[in-house]
Amino acid sequence: MSNPETRTRVSGLVPILATPFDADGALDVPSLCRLVEFQLAASADGLAVFGMASEGFALTTAERATILAETRAVAGPDVPVVAGVGATSTATALELALAARDGGADALMVLPPYLAKAAGGQLVDFYGRIAEDTGLHVMVQDAPGATGVTMPVPLILELSKLPGVESVKVETPPTAPKVGEVVAATGGEFDVLGGQNAFFVLEEYARGAVGTMPACEFTDVLAPILADWLAGRRAAAHAAFNRLLPLVRFGLQPRLAWAVHKDVLVRRGIIASDTVRDPAVALDAGSRAALDAILELAPLPAWRA
Repeated sequence: MSNPETRTRVSGLVPILATPFDADGALDVPSLCRLVEFQLAASADGLAVFGMASEGFALTTAERATILAETRAVAGPDVPVVAGVGATSTATALELALAARDGGADALMVLPPYLAKAAGGQLVDFYGRIAEDTGLHVMVQDAPGATGVTMPVPLILELSKLPGVESVKVETPPTAPKVGEVVAATGGEFDVLGGQNAFFVLEEYARGAVGTMPACEFTDVLAPILADWLAGRRAAAHAAFNRLLPLVRFGLQPRLAWAVHKDVLVRRGIIASDTVRDPAVALDAGSRAALDAILELAPLPAWRA
């Protein structure tokens, strides 16, 4: 059990890593290592694995262990690593959470059970158990679009009182108002981060968010935007974000999002293949042409380690 005083804080820009596969669909470890190196060079404040943008739903237990080990090895001991936990019961969530803890994760981003949907007191018990048994920083992932589980602000307030539950990632649209409501309800004593591919990141920061967890293909562009915002250069931040916004929006499409992220990473020379696993789908010709047009208007530089 970790000491509450030494639990890792998760804040700032914490990209959700894509999971690179080779052309045959096997885990591509060299590409994963390059992807981590890119995030570090791009000034990411932390890294997340097994999130929605990671195709976590399609990973085997052995692959999860390899991904976490390789990510930790490249990132080193000082970069916070957050492991996503998305399961259908307390027992299975604990299995994933304990494996992540033992594999070197600093924090857990935990979805509520989403088949037999827990509610109210069951969710309090669920998150309390994960935090107690792992001793890690637990982040509540409020993502009803994916889970069908709603988390009203009073429930999040109750969760914030649990030892070890240190933050929430708000992905309930409209995200910025809910960020503000949670910040107000918890008196600013509970960390609130945004997701949704940073679609409303500046509005979320304006309402008190302390971080964002988008996909990982534009970290080097988003990091200076957030630096401008935090330094009070709000007009510059908005102008730069507006140039990035078409790509952010394009990467939010259901079923296509994973292929969008990977296509951009391949174009930038960071991973070798844009292969995705079922039920994600590859980009169709029209979507690829639309992405071409977006990147022609706002090109991203190639990257080499």
